Amino acid sequence: MLLTAVEFWQIILAVHIVAVVVSFGVIFAIPLLEIAGERLDQRAMPWLHRMEHELTRRLISPGLGVVLLAGIYLASKLHMWHAFYVQWGLGASIVLGGLAGAFFSPRERKLAELAERDVAAATEDSFTWSDEYRALRSRVALVGAIAGLLIVVTIYFMTVHTGA
Repeated sequence: MLLTAVEFWQIILAVHIVAVVVSFGVIFAIPLLEIAGERLDQRAMPWLHRMEHELTRRLISPGLGVVLLAGIYLASKLHMWHAFYVQWGLGASIVLGGLAGAFFSPRERKLAELAERDVAAATEDSFTWSDEYRALRSRVALVGAIAGLLIVVTIYFMTVHTGA
């Protein structure tokens, strides 16, 4: 059996890929969790929105930092700053980081507060979400879909580049 030496940049590439999977994979699960939460127990939605906020703070944002740092190292080590996919990835990372901090995090907190208020106001016989909650949830879902599309397009560029 022939063993080849692993270079440090290859380890960083693996770290980069794992950080993408771990950090961004959860983003695609969130809409499914919300649908399930809504159907199974609407009263659990405040908890779910608080959990989304914690995932953004403790998993997605730090993971994006690892993705960005590893990407910067790889682009420098491999002299690829001129490549479109590197520039696209850097831009996408900046946009996603900005969305996480400036858009998602505060709105996830607000969704939890609104859901909690609506649950507290509900009676045993009737339960409806406020217009404010539904509007905010729709905006977050729309921006989430755009962020998801940006992630998919970025992964596409990263995986099909020619290396030129």
